[in-house]
Amino acid sequence: MKYGLIVNVHKTKYLKCTRRQDQPKSTNIENKEFEQVILFKYVGSTVSTDNTIEEEIKERIALGNKAFFANEKVFQSKLISKMAKLKLYCSVIRPVVTYACETWTLKETITNILMVFERKVLRKIFGPTNKYCIWQIKTNQELDKIRGLSRK
Repeated sequence: MKYGLIVNVHKTKYLKCTRRQDQPKSTNIENKEFEQVILFKYVGSTVSTDNTIEEEIKERIALGNKAFFANEKVFQSKLISKMAKLKLYCSVIRPVVTYACETWTLKETITNILMVFERKVLRKIFGPTNKYCIWQIKTNQELDKIRGLSRK
């Protein structure tokens, strides 16, 4: 109370960023015990002790799935054009998944996970291809061409 700061012991936790795999423990300051955590949610982003973003990516993709399925009737509608659905995806769902992506350090595996999510949504938007009276899902190359068109 020397500086007028009052800390809520029940709400205050701390995160220690280190490469060592220490077990979380609590810290005592002036007879008040503060819990150490391994994951911390700050302004919508998850921060971990080892600075990995795998948990953040999993959570972002789960939120993207929620956003997609919340608008599922729109994406399944035959009255809305595929390009309008693509614009809806690019303006509503993709920002949910890529929120705070400026802070991510992407590895190839994480990039692949994000691409799998995007291809899944694009396949639902554009549906299968009819080749020689056989229905097939769109290939990754076909989806890349479609994605290339959406950027122009």
